[in-house]
Amino acid sequence: MDNKALVLTCIGEDREGLVEALAQTISIHDGNWLESRMARLGGRFAGILQVDVPTAQEEALRADLAGLESRGLRVVVETSATALHRDNALELELIGQDHPGIVHKIARVLAANGVNVEELDTGCSNAAESGETLFHARIALHAPETVDTEKLFRELEAIALDLMVDVVIDAPEEP
Repeated sequence: MDNKALVLTCIGEDREGLVEALAQTISIHDGNWLESRMARLGGRFAGILQVDVPTAQEEALRADLAGLESRGLRVVVETSATALHRDNALELELIGQDHPGIVHKIARVLAANGVNVEELDTGCSNAAESGETLFHARIALHAPETVDTEKLFRELEAIALDLMVDVVIDAPEEP
């Protein structure tokens, strides 16, 4: 059977039953829920997921997903790109006092070095003793073989000093 890989992004007012409605719609069309990231942010439910669906069911699935908007969930469907071989994965973690511009300055260094951000997880919390707001991020990266990782590390360390954040860069552990 011929399948089509799709990436769905969805957003709606957070309430119970949104994931079930999405899962039911995918299931009705013999879709397979592969991978997802979902969260409640600012009172909204937001998510991104990848599904496989039989090619013969794709158009009907797209139509039914569009119909979820009447139930408060807007879904955008895109055809999935071919998976890339990820042989030069890196992880970057940072923590420091929160202030505007942290993500922008880190992202600028990564982009200037040709490094792709594959996952970005950020948040804020209160420091245990001082109560100050701390910004923390975990970023999964892919660096092409041509990237000078020592240069990248030096540039990230320099920007970390400027931003007054602690940065740890490492290759992820094998599963």
